[in-house]
Amino acid sequence: MNWEEVYRNFPVNTEYVWLNNCGVAPPGGHILSAMGDFFGDYARRCILGERETYPAVRGRIKAILAGLLGCAPEELALIHNTAEGMNFISHGLSLEPGDEVVLLENEYPSNVYPWRHLESRGVALRTAPMAESPEEFLDGLTAVITPRTRVLALSAVHWCSGMPLPLEAVGRRCRSAGIDLVVDGAQGVGLQPIDVRRWGIGFMAFSAWKWLMGPLGLGVLYVARENLERLAPVFRGSESVVRPREYLPYRRELDPTADRFTFSTANFNDWVYFKAALEYLQQIGFDAVRRRIFELCETLSAGLRRHGYRLCADRFPAWPTGVAVCERPGSDTAELMARLKAHAVVAAERLGRVRFGPHIFNSEEQLAHVVQILAPR
Repeated sequence: MNWEEVYRNFPVNTEYVWLNNCGVAPPGGHILSAMGDFFGDYARRCILGERETYPAVRGRIKAILAGLLGCAPEELALIHNTAEGMNFISHGLSLEPGDEVVLLENEYPSNVYPWRHLESRGVALRTAPMAESPEEFLDGLTAVITPRTRVLALSAVHWCSGMPLPLEAVGRRCRSAGIDLVVDGAQGVGLQPIDVRRWGIGFMAFSAWKWLMGPLGLGVLYVARENLERLAPVFRGSESVVRPREYLPYRRELDPTADRFTFSTANFNDWVYFKAALEYLQQIGFDAVRRRIFELCETLSAGLRRHGYRLCADRFPAWPTGVAVCERPGSDTAELMARLKAHAVVAAERLGRVRFGPHIFNSEEQLAHVVQILAPR
């Protein structure tokens, strides 16, 4: 792959060294082209335009994601964000007083707040301790799960450390105990391999704008087909029912697929954007994208280690990650972040450490520049 060509395709490289792609990834020239073509056609023909049509765009997005995740397109719905998906799940499951939901320590808020309403119904929220390695996490999880545990909701990758969670092993434990495994895939989908059906993931929600390089305000909900009837729709609209284009007479029969959770008119502009982003990544190859991100992350990590930085990833060396989270004894993280900002390097501070998330449009030269900026003074 010509990574120099990829680098040139992203205008952000003329302004910043953008290393917060596990937060928000910027668009490339392929997005500008796709959106320009779409808006030009829309301006001339409005909803009668045929360049991008509702069913075709949705079908293409879902087909690419289904191939990436190991599921059927019918198990996916296009929503707005991870929190919305988690609310669909937490409100839709039938949990009773005395049941328990296990969440992750220091979890991202999108997988915490949506569950808190259950406490008023007598459902207990417990916390699995975050560990320094996936193996330690599994050990700690065993001590938290009880016979009353009904749901385990955790991220695919911890947003503060970059550590991948051992979803396959967790899925086996959940299956044997009759526990629903719910995954916040925002930090994982597009970065880490995820096989939802083989790993026993019953429900998952994730955003489009991180590793998948899609637009802000678009997300995806996965519901395994055997769980679809177990998840009561929180909202209903014209898209929730069968034959949604037939407005009258009203119908009670829900769409037989996860599309029932889209429930009403979507932001079609975002769908066009997301389709272009996914097709770009698919053309490169999701495996090649993953390898490149891991390679860039390790290049950056190696440079930081040479200057005395400690990397969270060193605690789980057998688990590749695309997120470099670092700290340096004796250095002030706020000062490091200020130094990066002064040099137009975009990163994030998480739990007192500096977090970097490179993507395919970054270059080795950019990473060497970052290492130089953070060299001890």
